[in-house]
Amino acid sequence: MKVILTQDVKSLGKKGEIVNVSDGYARNKIIPGGLGVEATNANMNNLRLQKANAEKKAAESLADARALAEKIAGFEVVTSIKTGEGGRSFGSVSTKEIAEACREQYGLELDKKKIVLDEPIKMPGFVEVGVKLHPEVQAKLKVRVDEVK
Repeated sequence: MKVILTQDVKSLGKKGEIVNVSDGYARNKIIPGGLGVEATNANMNNLRLQKANAEKKAAESLADARALAEKIAGFEVVTSIKTGEGGRSFGSVSTKEIAEACREQYGLELDKKKIVLDEPIKMPGFVEVGVKLHPEVQAKLKVRVDEVK
């Protein structure tokens, strides 16, 4: 019997796949457990529509991420770090501070977990940090770190 999986099943396959299983396994385990539905014409059509909708949403998400990456490339976020004698800093600028500065200065909500710092920012000056917007899109954000004594 052909079955469309509605959830990932460890030994069979992933959600949305059409698999061939024995009639007893389908009637006693897969269908009653909510793991899949019988592969009728109506269910196959629903699957096609769901896949098309998911592809459309993924394409829109990618396009939005690329547009946001271009927008972010023109931004320069200004933040500060406390320094003492000789320009030695106390602490470093965190991704949380960069995200807050971006929200305050440009009204742009960035998740601090998506900001990528290669190493901690401990010196005043200009730094480019990466921002992961989408699995395929990464933007560069310019950060100016000012000195506060």
